[in-house]
Amino acid sequence: MPLRIGFVREHFSSPLLQFAEADGGKTFTLVECPSGTGQLIGRLENDEIDVAIALTDPLISGIAKGSKAYKLVGSYVTTPLNWAVITGKNSQYNSIADLKGTTIGISRYGSGSQTMAYVMALQQGWPTDELKFKVNNDIRGLIDSVNDGSTSAFMWEWFTTKPFVDAGECRFIGSVPTPWPSWLIAAHPTRAPADALKPFLDELSKYVRAFDAPEQRTAADVEFIKDKFGYPEEDIKAWLKTVGYPQNCVEIPRQVILDTLDVLQKAGFVQSPEGGFDVAQFVNTEIASLV
Repeated sequence: MPLRIGFVREHFSSPLLQFAEADGGKTFTLVECPSGTGQLIGRLENDEIDVAIALTDPLISGIAKGSKAYKLVGSYVTTPLNWAVITGKNSQYNSIADLKGTTIGISRYGSGSQTMAYVMALQQGWPTDELKFKVNNDIRGLIDSVNDGSTSAFMWEWFTTKPFVDAGECRFIGSVPTPWPSWLIAAHPTRAPADALKPFLDELSKYVRAFDAPEQRTAADVEFIKDKFGYPEEDIKAWLKTVGYPQNCVEIPRQVILDTLDVLQKAGFVQSPEGGFDVAQFVNTEIASLV
């Protein structure tokens, strides 16, 4: 039975989409999750997907908070994600500092849009236990919310949001890059068996390496993203300068997990158990290697 791979249809997913086109549904099918990582984790929990390519911080915080629905099985993007801070086109907010004490829009509880609001608050010196949130599901709901005044701002990936800013629907008032590499791969411990998952990750690594190659970045990658997502060429080239992919998707740097947990603890989003976290508990070591 083909693996069900949950993903977000964004430019980051380009190597996965290229792999899926070549595979033709023989070994895996793609399940689109437009609301992001909170939705991906929910679908892992509800037996709607077997594998998720998702954001580092919600995946790690989910396990830290006790989820048994998945373990980490690989790395997908080795560079930080640049989270834009977005407000309404006519709102009163003009900087991140203006957002203190207001209600922030998020896609779901436990999503990257929520964990990064905690990181933003930590950087600003705000009390993180006073943060207020309103769930708006997806980028359309988030934009509507900052324009009707029910939220002050929301956080979403910069280049994904830029077309809406260019169209005059909302405004950028700042950005907060993640203090960690941005994408990991997680899988359900039994629904994604090693004999299916290992070949998938090995083959994905080939597509990731090809996409990441310098000669591909100059032309083929640009054309693929332009065709699939319709982004302006200058935006694609600007994004490609900021993104890096792993040489081997089945390697997970131990330091990524430690650093992410450290920041999330400081931000008050997760609490360390007595004796601290055991990094090996976050990873399915039958599939992935901690390096």
